[in-house]
Amino acid sequence: MCVCQTMEVGKYGKNASRAGERGVLLEPFIHQVGGHSSMMRYDDHTVCKPLISREQRFYESLPPEMKEFTPEYKGVVSVCFEGDSDGYINLVAYPYVESEALEQDDMPERDQPRRKHSRRSLHRSSSVGEHKEERASLGSDNPESIQEAKSPKADLHIHSDVPFQMLDGNSSLSSEKISYNPWSLRCHKQQLSRMRSESKDRKLYKFLLLENVVHHFRFPCVLDLKMGTRQHGDDASEEKAARQMKKCEQSTSATLGVRVCGMQVYQLDTGHYLCRNKYYGRALSIEGFRSALGQYLHNGLELRKDLFEPILAKLRSLKAVLERQASYRFYSSSLLIIYDGKDNRAGMLAERRAEMRLKRVDSALPETLQDDTSTEPGRPGLPKIDVRMIDFAHSTFKGFRDDPTVHDGPDMGYVFGLESLITIMEQLREENQ
Repeated sequence: MCVCQTMEVGKYGKNASRAGERGVLLEPFIHQVGGHSSMMRYDDHTVCKPLISREQRFYESLPPEMKEFTPEYKGVVSVCFEGDSDGYINLVAYPYVESEALEQDDMPERDQPRRKHSRRSLHRSSSVGEHKEERASLGSDNPESIQEAKSPKADLHIHSDVPFQMLDGNSSLSSEKISYNPWSLRCHKQQLSRMRSESKDRKLYKFLLLENVVHHFRFPCVLDLKMGTRQHGDDASEEKAARQMKKCEQSTSATLGVRVCGMQVYQLDTGHYLCRNKYYGRALSIEGFRSALGQYLHNGLELRKDLFEPILAKLRSLKAVLERQASYRFYSSSLLIIYDGKDNRAGMLAERRAEMRLKRVDSALPETLQDDTSTEPGRPGLPKIDVRMIDFAHSTFKGFRDDPTVHDGPDMGYVFGLESLITIMEQLREENQ
């Protein structure tokens, strides 16, 4: 049973109330660091992504003890898109009505049939007109425009107060500073191009609504890790399985059970995010993975030693939970590790030390900055962090959707990845005491 059949637009925040019954204008999620489907911002607390039926059912079937480590599932919305005469394309979400999208439920997205204009989509033009200043400039409805939509020069009207810089293959900073993670723009353009290539007419898509897990962080530092020694699902073709196995063999997925899929790290010394993508992660050796993890925990001035214990505690708790999930397999799932790049007194200390070095000041730090580094009530000395599993399109367990393959015991490939991550984190902690 879909929980969104009676959901009213406006339930999740200011975008909804601003758009009223005419729908919620979706915006690219600027903190997406990995994956291939475009994550869209629904409101401050909620993101959405193109619905894959297996993933939806998996979220609906999650064991209660896993919910602490996954985004909250909030239901489904219908999403329309169109290009206009000014060369803009818009994605707008409406309450999901089962009768409108029933035939799409268990079909791959690319195989879903074209839809005639629904009553809601006919009202989109007036809604979208009110938000023209926020639309993404991605071309009109001709093939040349679709190619143009892939251009990095496309003007997306999404902004962060903190600029992003991508590290290139030579580990030097690119000169361009932008106001969104470069990977989010890449995924957004590709998603729109796929949707537009399927039909020139208006069409309804189903999107999952999920908790925005970085909402509580002012300067979210995000590490996206592809977990497990195997990435292909049981239903993968031989060709796809071979491709995925090759990627695992040529990366730390085989040796560690985990590889870097993307990251962004706030730098206190420069005031911007450093970004890495999945291609960087695939090329890392075991030592390179260690270095990448160290870079993720470094704020540009010093290593965040205060993060070791809370992250390790979360990873150990997750490992214990997954070891109890007999028959579960989380193929191609990712793990997000999140902390705030500027959330505690330790960050203030680092900034003050940098200022003192620049000014050549030898005086002692004020006592008010020397004590308790905590910003989380009831947890003195520990900064706020989060660990979440995401992406369940290829996950399975005994009895799930009558899957023919049944696995025994817990997902030891995923558990192996957690063990490797815990070991490396402990080694970094010991080396930097």
